[in-house]
Amino acid sequence: MSATAERPHVNPWIVAIAVMFGTFMEVLDTTVVNVSLPHIAGSMSASIDEATWALTSYLVANAMILPITGWLANYFGRKRLLMMSVIGFTVASFFCGFAPTLPILIVFRVIQGAAGGALQPLSQAVLLEAFPPDQRGKAMGFWGLGIVVAPILGPVLGGWLTDAYSWRWVFYINIPVGIASLLMTRWFVFDPPYIQRSKLGVDYWGIGLLAVGIGGLQIVLDKGQQEDWFASSWILSLFITALVALGWFIYHELRVKGPVVDLRVFKDRTYSTGTLLMTMLGFVLYGSMVLLPIWLQTLLGYPSLQAGWALAPRGLGSFIAMPLVGAMLSKFDARKFLATGLVVSSATLFQLSRLNLNAGYWDFFWPQFVQGVSLAMLFVPLTTITMSRIPKEKMGNAASMFNLLRNIGGSVGIAGVTTMVARFAQSNTADLVHQITPYNQKAMGLMRGMQQSMMAHGSAPNVAYRQSYAQMFGLVQQQATILSFLEIFRILSVIFLALVPLVLIMKRPGKMAGPVAAH
Repeated sequence: MSATAERPHVNPWIVAIAVMFGTFMEVLDTTVVNVSLPHIAGSMSASIDEATWALTSYLVANAMILPITGWLANYFGRKRLLMMSVIGFTVASFFCGFAPTLPILIVFRVIQGAAGGALQPLSQAVLLEAFPPDQRGKAMGFWGLGIVVAPILGPVLGGWLTDAYSWRWVFYINIPVGIASLLMTRWFVFDPPYIQRSKLGVDYWGIGLLAVGIGGLQIVLDKGQQEDWFASSWILSLFITALVALGWFIYHELRVKGPVVDLRVFKDRTYSTGTLLMTMLGFVLYGSMVLLPIWLQTLLGYPSLQAGWALAPRGLGSFIAMPLVGAMLSKFDARKFLATGLVVSSATLFQLSRLNLNAGYWDFFWPQFVQGVSLAMLFVPLTTITMSRIPKEKMGNAASMFNLLRNIGGSVGIAGVTTMVARFAQSNTADLVHQITPYNQKAMGLMRGMQQSMMAHGSAPNVAYRQSYAQMFGLVQQQATILSFLEIFRILSVIFLALVPLVLIMKRPGKMAGPVAAH
């Protein structure tokens, strides 16, 4: 169909389902592989560290494509790009599952990540155009189900598929979803009149600088803690290279005619503030998602699948609340929803910071369920407000940057939280060890009880003495780790509260700014 041909009328909810198949599939793959890494490493005679490149390669390729999706849509056509992305993702998923060696798996994970990078911003842009302005809250509520719920369900689905079948089914499950997405996109998604092949030359410098900058930054964030950050010369070199490339990229894009990424969209204060809020939302959401599985598995002894199920209440809360919030947005000021969501999310994180090693399932269930509801009050209004004043012909570019910065925020959150856990645990261990002295009667009484228990089970006195010391140190490390988790939850809670004043900067959603294309 030509760019100027009139678009046939399609029910917007059919369009929503068509694009959500691909988006849900792509977002799910950012977390579904995590719990399968030990199985992948074992079946391919690789270490866990080597197997993590199956995650890193996907995230790097994904991040490199995200910001240029708007330009690619203009160059190839949005519908054509969407179909190419779905085909590439589905075919790469099949070969990931079929891969006989780790290097081959990593190659197809790169292809999978690159193909999937365009799915999120394309689906968001298509949805925002398919619905009239007063119904976009409903559209974003539906879209948010995939973006928020999929990362939470990923570990559950990945654990079940790996335990019941094989880690290869983590990738094979994408094939029927991809086929359904491709067929529905072919039948029901059409390019708007203003999407046409770019008449300007290709901005090769912009694409190259962006690839080096975003790709390098993503590798630093993913591998930094493992390599002890800037104590590693290659991490430091890569970080400096990424910063230089991104700085040069910004300078180049603001001066070149026909940039691959139009950074001038950040002149709109509502968009720039909303993008900052979404970046911080990604930071807290993905950061907190890292903490709870570690807590449940390493401190409370939950198996991986049960730990995944224990995280499901947050997804359940979002699943219930997102359509409701989307339906109410047309009647209430979205900024009030946003401020309320920030306060409630902060309160749930603070509640998690008050738990201890005696916490049961329901102690985790209710804070997470309420947090899922509050995330709906954050995600749906924030997306709606941020995009409300962007002209339709710039929607693809704006959605690309919006999704990129959310993903970068999530990567920074994961890297920051894992680093803080290690650092705080070391500091807390040192503080607690100082309390274990001959003058601390409770500590000495506990050690004597341990020693007597060891001797009662047949250990010699000197062996029981050493065993009691080792057991005491294990308890100290356990307490130091839980204290570090509680400290981090309090920090994340304060971050959400600190974001509330930014809501006042944003303008109330109104009619679309700029020219509006005919449907």
